[in-house]
Amino acid sequence: MEAKKFTRDIVLVLLIFLLVSLLFGLFQDALNRERKEVSFTQLVRDIDAGKVKKITVSDSELSILYIDGKKGHSRAEPDTSLSQSLANYGVNKEKLAEVDIVNKPRGGGWAWLGPILFTVLPLLLFIGFFWFIMKQAKTGAMQAFDFTKARPRLFGVGGRKKERVTFKDVGGLKEAKEELEEIVDFLKNSRKYLELGARIPRGVLLIGAPGTGKTLLARAIASEANVPFFSISASEVIELFVGVGSARIRSLFSQARKVGRAIIFIDEIDSIGKMRGVGVTGGHEEREQTLNQLLSEMDGIGREEGIIVLGATNKPESLDPALLRPGRFDRRIILDLPDINERKEILKIHCRGKPLAPDVDLDEIVERTAGFSGADLANVANEAAILAAARNKHQIFQ
Repeated sequence: MEAKKFTRDIVLVLLIFLLVSLLFGLFQDALNRERKEVSFTQLVRDIDAGKVKKITVSDSELSILYIDGKKGHSRAEPDTSLSQSLANYGVNKEKLAEVDIVNKPRGGGWAWLGPILFTVLPLLLFIGFFWFIMKQAKTGAMQAFDFTKARPRLFGVGGRKKERVTFKDVGGLKEAKEELEEIVDFLKNSRKYLELGARIPRGVLLIGAPGTGKTLLARAIASEANVPFFSISASEVIELFVGVGSARIRSLFSQARKVGRAIIFIDEIDSIGKMRGVGVTGGHEEREQTLNQLLSEMDGIGREEGIIVLGATNKPESLDPALLRPGRFDRRIILDLPDINERKEILKIHCRGKPLAPDVDLDEIVERTAGFSGADLANVANEAAILAAARNKHQIFQ
């Protein structure tokens, strides 16, 4: 995409440069046609032939106006009057007397601007064109290395309400919330843990089926602790080229360290955290290098840095043992599908702001949605609202 934009900009600037050059050429050509250069000898012949109506003298510059309306330009001999110069060339004095000769001093002010514009402006355009080319080339070179930077989504900065998710917005998962309260308390009150020599887990692994609320719960932790939340999918880290993934992991942790206390959330961590084996393709080598870099970065988290890595997966059995050993992902929290009471709690959360008709019975709905995840229940509430709006209803009916 960036390469296409760069090419388009180059073509646009080149066309503008060519257009301006063409206009200058046409303008100069028009001036030359309108005011042709006349030799002094030819001027004498034209005067003798009665073709010249007026001659304007400005220093040694002669502007000639012919009887037929055409214009010409010539130069007089320096340090000699025009009449004397013409007489020296044998001009017919009677014909010369019929010519209106006007002496006009060279104008000040803007008189010098014309020649400078015609000389300097094309040069400036040429220099500007190549400056733009070099600037774009430099930008393109920087962008060529820019793809090694991680671009996580950042939430929770400044506590903006539209991005703020708390434990109250996460239905069910009572046991998981209780375990994660320790993480929140450490981020908010880390001093009391450090004074007792405690080492808070560097990583927490959230294990659960798709739609059970792993991402939502991770964002709630960051909001409860009021720290920045860096979210990235593991599939966004790995590229075809070996070394890009590890560079993005370094970039991700570097960004988190710049803000101080933070939570790094890596979704679908099994994409880079699969058990290492003997790989024969570049893809395996790239994934293993990325995993090695992640392990190295987690080992490098200091006790007082306040950075916690949250990983989410639905395939814990495929993860590399080195990722799960103590000192890395110390905690493993399993998120089960919600029971009937949790489904009702989740459904109430997703029905906020939706006008329900009096006949809507949430108890009946949750009884009929056994095995639904939180995401499934959110979709049920949303589809009901869409269906009601499509039928021009002002309330959601069951």
